Amino acid sequence: MSTIKDKVAELIRHLPENSTLEDIQYHLYVLEKISKGQQSIKDGKGVSNEEAKARLSKWITN
Repeated sequence: MSTIKDKVAELIRHLPENSTLEDIQYHLYVLEKISKGQQSIKDGKGVSNEEAKARLSKWITN
């Protein structure tokens, strides 16, 4: 199992050489949000595709 430090190091290795600190912070933010989302799903806190569509249909009109 990878540690957080390992994941961050891997992320940085895959970024372009000219990445800014802001680029790195953004990618770390996204990585954290994905990780939290995956954990929520594992914990049964996610919503089904149908529920997501129902919620979005209240805001989106064709």
